[in-house]
Amino acid sequence: MIGGRGCGKTRTGAEWVDALARGDPAFTPEPVARIALVGETFADVRDVMIEGPSGLLGIPERGRRPAWSPSRRRLTWPNGAVAQAFSAEEPDALRGPQFGAAWCDELAKWRHPEAAFDMLQFGLRLGAHPRNLVTTTPRPIPLLRRLLADPRTAVSRARTADNAAHLAPTFLEAVVGRYAGTRLGRQELDGELIEDRADALWSRAILEAARVAAPPDALGRIVVAVDPPAGSGARSDTCGIVAAARAGGHAYILADASLPRATPEAWAGTALALYHRLAADALVVEVNQGGEMAAAVLRQCDPAVPVTSVRATRGKYLRAEPVSLLYARGCVHHVGAFPALEDELCDFGPEGLSGGGSPDRLDALVWAVTALLLEEGGEPRIRKL
Repeated sequence: MIGGRGCGKTRTGAEWVDALARGDPAFTPEPVARIALVGETFADVRDVMIEGPSGLLGIPERGRRPAWSPSRRRLTWPNGAVAQAFSAEEPDALRGPQFGAAWCDELAKWRHPEAAFDMLQFGLRLGAHPRNLVTTTPRPIPLLRRLLADPRTAVSRARTADNAAHLAPTFLEAVVGRYAGTRLGRQELDGELIEDRADALWSRAILEAARVAAPPDALGRIVVAVDPPAGSGARSDTCGIVAAARAGGHAYILADASLPRATPEAWAGTALALYHRLAADALVVEVNQGGEMAAAVLRQCDPAVPVTSVRATRGKYLRAEPVSLLYARGCVHHVGAFPALEDELCDFGPEGLSGGGSPDRLDALVWAVTALLLEEGGEPRIRKL
């Protein structure tokens, strides 16, 4: 189970272990007699998985509660089922014991995840269906990536927001409101596994450093850049629509209004609405691959809007490279978070996106920043950059 902070992972693990130990027929045909409880440290197992408000001793009573013996590090149910506590800091302690099930909590922050998890697997050999539940907020560690890619793994996901009814309103306002959409928020609140591509032009760290809460009060030129799809309808690419502004020698990304599989009327209307909302100075439209038609559509929809046509004479990577360098030099900032756009930036390398497809949001951003800060050949418009 992959989830954000406070989404209910611990309660899920505790209910699962209790159901197996009692022999709940919805989970198992007979009680699982021996269960391993593994946390980062023994204190984590005791304070969170067992004694915590969502732990095994905190779930509603269904008959008699299990008896907890801290000195022996074990819980014993009235039917004789036993759950034993282990620390992932001591992988060798898992040599010898055998189990019919195991619950591993917060595996992504274990100090020795591979060693502890491997030792546990050798002990999962009792009964007809030994099984292992992992509850964790994700981090891109090799073990978690391997488990998620294993076809034998059943994956459940939950976000912090899914459990909002049971969380303090001040937490939702202060923490969720502050981090929503950022890399940290997507990992810790939405339970997403966020990774960097080694050869990408952008990194998550650079984007986080570029993030600001609000643009400067005095903005200069504002543009809305449009990277139109080659076709329209269900099989068309996304229409990239990104707005940016210049202030001094810096660019500020104000909005990503990109539309997937949209008709020309739909994306033109969205781009024009964004132009008027921001009181922009121009629409910048790429005219390669049917873009001349796109510029014509925009002019027909609103003849008063100035449309600047731009044509790609170099490949996407070569066009994007000088823009990524501006990010590295701290000259481009994101006003807020743009998860879909930022995913494209951090997954774009020399061969394009890792999954194929067209980087339409990235293209629109590149055209916007180029129009504000770069000359056609990639040189800075403002030399002091």
